[in-house]
Amino acid sequence: MSDTFVTLHGWIGSDVTFREPHGVSVANLRVASTPRLRRDGRWVDGDTTWYSVTAWRTLADNVRDSLRKGDAVIVHGRLRTDVWERADGQTAATLCIDATMVGPDLNRGTARFERTVRTERPETDVDAEVDSLNRQEPVDLTGFDSLGNPQDEVGAATAAA
Repeated sequence: MSDTFVTLHGWIGSDVTFREPHGVSVANLRVASTPRLRRDGRWVDGDTTWYSVTAWRTLADNVRDSLRKGDAVIVHGRLRTDVWERADGQTAATLCIDATMVGPDLNRGTARFERTVRTERPETDVDAEVDSLNRQEPVDLTGFDSLGNPQDEVGAATAAA
């Protein structure tokens, strides 16, 4: 069996959630990616795709300490689809990325790199807890256009405050 690895850039659409089940750091975040498409001689925003991103161990610690809702990011990792049944009985699917690399998108802003000290961590099985985090219904997933501007419910960019 071969794995599918992807690299995407997008915007963090919700607060990073962080847990340490069994002493293993896990960070979860939702990333929105909106392509720019050329239609009838004009550039327009395509449909936004949402990804659930999971980072483990030191990467999780660094994601927790570095990234916030609304930040532009680049994510690289293993793509998988999680199919599950919602509370209302309907089947739902979530695109999930088990991240191997996450960082700020420097096309959209600046960052300062700071090395971290690696610590030894115990190996444990926390897959069930991560699956439950990925299956939570999103509470506040503000849409973003391809430039990272928040959008209202009808897809129009909202004015900057």
